Amino acid sequence: MPTRRRPNILITQADDQRFDAARALGTPQLVTPHLDRMTREGIACTRACIMGSTHGAVCAPSRAMLHTGMGLWRVPTALSGDWGIHPDDRVPDSRPPLLPQLFREAGYRTFATGKWHIGKEAFARSFSDGGKIFFGGMADHERTPVFDFDPAGLYPQERQYIGEKFSTDLFADQAVRFLESHSGNEPFYLYVGFTAPHDPRTPPPRFASLYPPGSIELPPNVLPEHPFDNGELRVRDELLCPFPRTRERIAREVADYYGMISHMDDAIGRIHAALAAAGHADDTIVVHLADHGLAVGQHGLLGKQNLYDHSTRVPLLLRGPGIPVGQRTDALCYLHDLFPTLLDLANLPTPPTNEARSLAPLIRGETSIHRETVFSAYKHEQRAVRDERFKLIEYFVAGSRRTQLFDIATDPWETRDLSADPAHGSTVARLRRTMSRWQDESHDPLKLRPTA
Repeated sequence: MPTRRRPNILITQADDQRFDAARALGTPQLVTPHLDRMTREGIACTRACIMGSTHGAVCAPSRAMLHTGMGLWRVPTALSGDWGIHPDDRVPDSRPPLLPQLFREAGYRTFATGKWHIGKEAFARSFSDGGKIFFGGMADHERTPVFDFDPAGLYPQERQYIGEKFSTDLFADQAVRFLESHSGNEPFYLYVGFTAPHDPRTPPPRFASLYPPGSIELPPNVLPEHPFDNGELRVRDELLCPFPRTRERIAREVADYYGMISHMDDAIGRIHAALAAAGHADDTIVVHLADHGLAVGQHGLLGKQNLYDHSTRVPLLLRGPGIPVGQRTDALCYLHDLFPTLLDLANLPTPPTNEARSLAPLIRGETSIHRETVFSAYKHEQRAVRDERFKLIEYFVAGSRRTQLFDIATDPWETRDLSADPAHGSTVARLRRTMSRWQDESHDPLKLRPTA
């Protein structure tokens, strides 16, 4: 086979997969042989974070940031087609280029299946082919409404139909068919957007049977209820089971969550096997990531509408040409840092709209520090900043302010709030100043100011 100047790209994206939700990433009870293999054969970025969300559907802005390389306050906000962004002299066009669009314009064959969730117009610009395309946010996994690829890019509602099998298999089958049929010398960009492990968590029996609820080991930060009002305790996700949460009910939720992830892992294995059978295992950069995490009982929460690590940190795995084997990095990074990273690894230019920072120097071993701090926000109620050791979360609910400070190095489960400890007063003040500078630079509409 002729040598290509640029690598193929294969991306699998989960919906709601927590950063440690694989055996090799920190949950020994999970059965995830294919994600574990990716971890062994490539690099795992173990402190990848999302920047947050302006509304309860956290997946939509997360995916928009990933595909544009733009931060939360500049990324397109009306994700059903209005791609208006914050005024910026660097961005004269209100439609910033998207990652798959840039690969398409560089001569790649771009194909997508599964969940997209950032608009039909954006999809039409990005992909030259596709199948079983889901433009919504969530659906019954046995009755997912999908579209066939529309060359005109219109996707009229009357052409939508119900997929014939479980969403995870529906999308994996499309990816396998693409890999089996791809021919020619042009490189490809294959994007697979799973809707798993998002609720309704209904894993097929073969995978559900792996996790009897009575055998589930719950983490130490599981609580019956969140200890105070964080401004979003009655959002849809939080109403999926009654209050207070019992350990038995949370074990059931976690068991179903794990079953969904193992099913997805099995589908990823089928896609990777098809990639190898097609002769592309060595010339393809393979990526696995998620749009955000999920609480599933931790801190008394079920959803992702919060700024604890279980909801803001995500898996980010890469393997392939130019990627080191068997490495992990705990460097702080954003999920949308993948945008310039893949362009760098494919030797493609980064557009001026990009606000992210390429991980390529980190991957090449040229540095061990990527970002000194990362920030996250949820609507107008929550803001957070973390550095290598500490994490500060600020809450603004019903006219009052509440602060949490965690020493992540010694308290990774975020169970001991140090904000009222006089010994950590200077740390709180320092992180508040850091947060205020970020808010100014990023055009955060909340515009907080430090109190010390």
